[in-house]
Amino acid sequence: MIYDNHNRPITYLRLAVTDRCNLRCFYCMPEEGIKYLPKHQVLSYEEMERLVRILAQLGVQKVRITGGEPFVRAGLMPFLHRLAALDGLTDLSLTTNGVLTAPHVADMAALGVRSVNLSLDTLDRERFRKITRRDELPAVLKTLDALLKSGIQTKINAVVMDGQNIEDLIPLTELTRHLPVDVRFIEEMPFNGEGSHYPVLNWTHQRIIREIREHFPNIEKLPDPPFSTSSNYQIPGHQGTIGVIAAFSRTFCGTCNRIRLTAQGTLKTCLYDNGVLDVRAMLRTGATDEELTAAFLQAFAHRPRNGFEAENQRATVTESMATIGG
Repeated sequence: MIYDNHNRPITYLRLAVTDRCNLRCFYCMPEEGIKYLPKHQVLSYEEMERLVRILAQLGVQKVRITGGEPFVRAGLMPFLHRLAALDGLTDLSLTTNGVLTAPHVADMAALGVRSVNLSLDTLDRERFRKITRRDELPAVLKTLDALLKSGIQTKINAVVMDGQNIEDLIPLTELTRHLPVDVRFIEEMPFNGEGSHYPVLNWTHQRIIREIREHFPNIEKLPDPPFSTSSNYQIPGHQGTIGVIAAFSRTFCGTCNRIRLTAQGTLKTCLYDNGVLDVRAMLRTGATDEELTAAFLQAFAHRPRNGFEAENQRATVTESMATIGG
């Protein structure tokens, strides 16, 4: 196992396989979209597999595939099969918007995908269309149904946005009554290609749980697993659980065990940093596995203490989450 300069183990990689997405979510990118990377600037699956193998040898045990939307990239399922066979990996997971995912769920379950984070900010079709700028809620709900039937652990990620989906806090919470699903409410972050939408974040993690508690006063706090980004709760008698992620307030940085590789091959040791290592350049100029290992270890040894320190070391945050890796 490897540790950073703040004695935090690094065991979790979020790997973006593409910066492209088939939705245009309000909180992720402008309505006109973003300028996508040319194909030659995106890591190949072979390059990604090599990097994951090196990181697994260093102690990374969990890989979550992200985007953009992973399923817009051709050849994803064969790549997942190869990752599942790598020594050292014990947890292969995926984040998706669910539009293209349903036909692949059975195969994902068969190869051992452990969990899926499904982005779903509303159960109302018109609000979904307004938030995502696409009319795809039926396809996402079909994926949710397939995931629950498959036995894959399913988490619903809902970004809480003032004036957009506050009406959905309670309907989404109600899903946990009869479904074994983890609904996680996330503070909105400034990674939308434009910067922060609000001078002050009104819907903080404290306010989110306060709103839920007003409707479910018997909600109970659960113990949080090691390295959890969410504060977790359950309503007695409900099958599922509730989580609240302080993504903007950054209350969980002290136990962060994750790193990110963007689709263009940039290593981020913090969500809020500006990228600390151009891994693609090293790969394409002939770096050996040993040289890549040394570069990773050097980056981990200079990791910011928290997201605020990382943000203070850069200019304003304006990139899209699709380019970072969700």
